[in-house]
Amino acid sequence: MLDSFLTVGQQVLTLFILIAVGFLCGKGKMLDESSVKKITDILLYIVVPCVIIRSFVREFDQSMLFGILIVTAAAFGVHLLASVIAALIFRNRDEGRRRVLRFGTIFSNCSFMSIPLQQEILGNDGVLYGATFVAIFNLIIWSYGVILMQGKGKGLSIKKIVLNPCVICVLAGMAIFLWSIPLSELILTPLGYLADLNTPLPMLVIGYYLSKGKLRSAFTDGAAYISVVLRIVIIPAIALVLLYLCGVRGDMLTSLTISISAPTAAITTMFAAKFERDTELSVKLVTLSTLLSLITMPAFVAIAQQL
Repeated sequence: MLDSFLTVGQQVLTLFILIAVGFLCGKGKMLDESSVKKITDILLYIVVPCVIIRSFVREFDQSMLFGILIVTAAAFGVHLLASVIAALIFRNRDEGRRRVLRFGTIFSNCSFMSIPLQQEILGNDGVLYGATFVAIFNLIIWSYGVILMQGKGKGLSIKKIVLNPCVICVLAGMAIFLWSIPLSELILTPLGYLADLNTPLPMLVIGYYLSKGKLRSAFTDGAAYISVVLRIVIIPAIALVLLYLCGVRGDMLTSLTISISAPTAAITTMFAAKFERDTELSVKLVTLSTLLSLITMPAFVAIAQQL
């Protein structure tokens, strides 16, 4: 359990250092609204697709296929559970707040926060399960997530959702893994460089919006606390019990718990900015949940390992 605390603590500290850099860039006017929106588009349409593809570049292991199918079903189930809970809890009249609260409650930071911990504790098998969860996460966030944040009747197009680069990359990534399609180093190297931007750039954007908002209000917003508690305590607890009752055990249970118990996804702020929702609230959710996950995430991982 101590190892889990140390690993998660290191990840959280890294996040906050990067957020602090973005905060200073915002205060020093090195970043402005226009540049941040352009960075957001680069993240959503170039960097994230590269992350998805890279996560599937591995040798196909038939013995892992059944486990991957279970993780896939669990990922869909957990997001459905979180969506129902968020819809029942958050009924704010303010559409901007309501959509951000629901989005932040449903989607976890299962890429940056989870995969390093899965690698540290479980090795390659844990990372494969984690990558599968991330793939389903991206499939859902770029379909239902877009609908949730953008809203109906605002130029929403099912065709645009289906043809979104991230959705296409999820399908392409699955094909690469299932058929062990080789990619040359000429492709893998720039792919890796771009994918690595998935950690620093979102944090810089969050830091920028934090610099433009009221930092103290992050600790006094009741709705934000409710969303955070749901995201890092209630939903992981319910999911852990259900997975255990369904017979999920061992590394798979631990890997799923790591993904599910991660704090609010950094992409919440990216989407809030892109669809002109409450970016200040989204920053509160990411900041608070990331800070508190230093305690909750290792606790859930420790419980999963003991079951």
